[in-house]
Amino acid sequence: MSGVEPLATITAATRALLGTAGRLDDAACRAPSLLPGWTRGHVLTHVARNADGGTRLLTWARTGVESYEYPSLEARAAEIEDGSGRPAAALVADVRESARRFADAYTLMSEEAWERVVQWTSGIRHPAARASDARLTEVLVHHVDLDAGFTPRDWPAGFTARMLDTVVAAFARRDDAPDLRLRATDTGRDLGGGDRVVAGTEASLLAWLMGRSSGAALAGAEGIAVPFLY
Repeated sequence: MSGVEPLATITAATRALLGTAGRLDDAACRAPSLLPGWTRGHVLTHVARNADGGTRLLTWARTGVESYEYPSLEARAAEIEDGSGRPAAALVADVRESARRFADAYTLMSEEAWERVVQWTSGIRHPAARASDARLTEVLVHHVDLDAGFTPRDWPAGFTARMLDTVVAAFARRDDAPDLRLRATDTGRDLGGGDRVVAGTEASLLAWLMGRSSGAALAGAEGIAVPFLY
């Protein structure tokens, strides 16, 4: 079915994240991540719980029995906080095992199941296929958040292009987002219809829009406030 991210793509991204996480010791896991207020342990715990939430959504779509992503946003936050201080080995094992559960659930999905609509914790409803794209996004973006050598330049070009389109469209729907024209110097693409031009590689533009960089590598980004999106 179109719109379903291949499991091989998700698995490769997860394997790369596990490679980075496997090089972190206990002290490194307690060090700050790129996300305000979160250590690397918070990020790794979140990635694991996200896999379990995705597994529940896929199970719902496959069986028809409601199985919500998380009981609530508060329960999600509590699980992340409670798990963040574990030893590095436990954090990595959790990411690996939860990813395996997600992969198992993915392989059981039929074309019909991917099309069934399920509900995320935020209340938004989408076909279950969106859970595959969401999982890939979580793994790739939070790999950068570990601040341990993997950067936006390492994102696959196809992911970067699709995600840049998604973020630009999301900003267009928000009153607090700047009205910009983004010029990708590596692909020649222009996105957005604003008068102010910000130019750089697609990865640099996406990282800036998603709050993963200061925008120092971009031309024209000085003084522009970008609201947090993900």
